This record gives sequence, structure tokens and C-alpha cells, in this order.
Amino acid sequence: MSLADTLHGPRATATMFVALAAFWGTSFVAIQTGLHAFPPLLFAALRFGIAGLVVLGYAAYTTARWFPRTRAEWLQVTIGGVLVIAVYHGLLYLGERHVPGAVAAVIVSLAPILTAVFASLVLSEDSIGGVELVGFGLGILGVVAIAAPGGGALAGVGLVPVGLVVLGTATFALGGVLTRPLATSLPLRSMQAWTMLVGAALLFGGAGLRGESFAAIHWTPGSIASLAYLTGISGVLAFLLYFELLDRAGPSTVHLVSYLEPVVATVMSVALLGQGVGPTTAVGFLAVFTGFVVVERDRFAVFDDARERARLAYVRLVHSEHVPSSGRHGYERADD
Repeated sequence: MSLADTLHGPRATATMFVALAAFWGTSFVAIQTGLHAFPPLLFAALRFGIAGLVVLGYAAYTTARWFPRTRAEWLQVTIGGVLVIAVYHGLLYLGERHVPGAVAAVIVSLAPILTAVFASLVLSEDSIGGVELVGFGLGILGVVAIAAPGGGALAGVGLVPVGLVVLGTATFALGGVLTRPLATSLPLRSMQAWTMLVGAALLFGGAGLRGESFAAIHWTPGSIASLAYLTGISGVLAFLLYFELLDRAGPSTVHLVSYLEPVVATVMSVALLGQGVGPTTAVGFLAVFTGFVVVERDRFAVFDDARERARLAYVRLVHSEHVPSSGRHGYERADD
């Protein structure tokens, strides 16, 4: 097997999937750490401003077109910049001033369920029935369990910070749904770069309205490391992995990374900050995950069918390798 085959094989894809979950899961902890030194909206603006410029340079070097031209392309960039970057991350950073990063990651794992619900309301080809509503209800109950006063990791935390993270997650899911019908020829790298830059511009504007300033930033080794990680690893490198996985597995599979992020965030919170999630939060995440399985049960059926087809193909391959040249009789013995 050649190196190219290895790099494009299923193991390499699985490794990239786990790496993406690790990078994005750790980002919740990096945000929590950096918020001790940065004003929240300015922190997010710096992250996506720098990352957007780096990705734009990479797009200009590696793609045939780096600038949006059509109305649909600018609409796609605008929706993504406003909802997916500016509003989602603005609310997430504001909420994480009081909500631990591991808990925020659990709440954000509600995004795939909300995506299915918004898709059923916005896109004509998607529909949601009674079973899907049950799954959505389980997801909401999970968030309610997480936000329960005095429960687990959120003891002493008000409902407003949790509500900010939930609302941010909803805008993230809505942004993803609204951009689906906008089929364009703009390369993904270029689109993501401009989405980051539009979002960063809005975040800088929001920071100004809140009175945040660069003078309030405490430049310490820890804060610089946090910003560098969120910009270079969680921002640039993770999004490049995301683009590659989109090509290999498609968006329906890639968004499953949301359910590995809380695990990574919890492990890193324990390792770096000495924090974890309480039993109430764990129960909440289990409810959210169960809701996702209910809503996306058809997709799991497709995975089972694909796995069965792969198993049968493997069995046929093994049998063919053991079939003697005499043919049928030998095949029957091999099948025994």
C-alpha cells in the first residue's frame, strides 16, 4: 500500500476525526482560561480576525478563487459570519465567564438536535414528526438538568450564563441550516476565511459597544498561549481538518464530532484546571445524546447497512481467496 493510499484510508480519516474533536473540545478549556485575561468579545474577535487572515492567505495560495463574487456567495458568507461566528461565539464567550468549559461543551452538543429541528422548519425536504419531537424534548430536558440550580458543576451559577450558551448554540445550528440551500462554487477555504473575517468585524464592533478595550488585556504567558491555541490549532488547523473531512465523509457525519467534544473538554478540564462535571451534568449529556440518537435514528440505520455491506464484502473476499480452482465444490467447503 502506498503512502497516498494510507493517508486517504479509513484509519487516517478516523484519526483526523478524533483530532478534530480533540482540538475543538480543548478549545472550551482554552476559552475559559483566556477569559481571565481578555474581555470576552474582544477575545473572540482577535481569535477569528487572525485565523481568518491566515485561512484567507492559504485559500489564495491553494484555490482558484479566494474572493466571493455572486449574491449567493456573499449571502452565505454573511449568514455564516453573523450567526455561526459572531453571535454564536459572542454568546459562548459571554456565557463561559461563569459556565465551566466542560459544561459549555455539553450544552453545545445540543447543536445537532437543533439543526434537525430547524431543518424541518426551514427546508421543505426535511420533516420532523412525533418521534423527532420526543428526541428534541430529551435534548431540552438534558439542558434543563445541566442548568438545574445548585446542581453539579453549576452550583451558584445563574440561569442567564447557561441561557447565553444555549441561545448561541441555537444560532449556530440555524446558521448551518440557512446556508444549506445556497449552493455556490466558492471554495470552502475561501468561504470559511471570509466568514471568519465578517464575524470578527462584528465582534470587534460588539466589543466597542460594550466598552471593551485592548488596554484591559492582561498579556501573560497563559493568555498568549490561550489565544495562540484558539487561533492556530482550534482555528486554522482544526478548520483545515474540517474541510478535508467534509470532502471525505460529508457534513452529516462530521457534525457527530459534537459528541466527542464534551469528553475531551472534561478530560482537559480535569487535567489542566482541576475541574470536571458533576453527576447532574453527566445525566444531562446522556439525555442530550439520547435525544440525538432518536432524532437521527435513520442515519444510524444507514451506518448499520453500510457496516453490513462491508462485512459481506469482506466475507466474499475471504471466500474468494480460499476457493480452489475446482470451483463450486471447493467454495461450498470453504463456506462450511
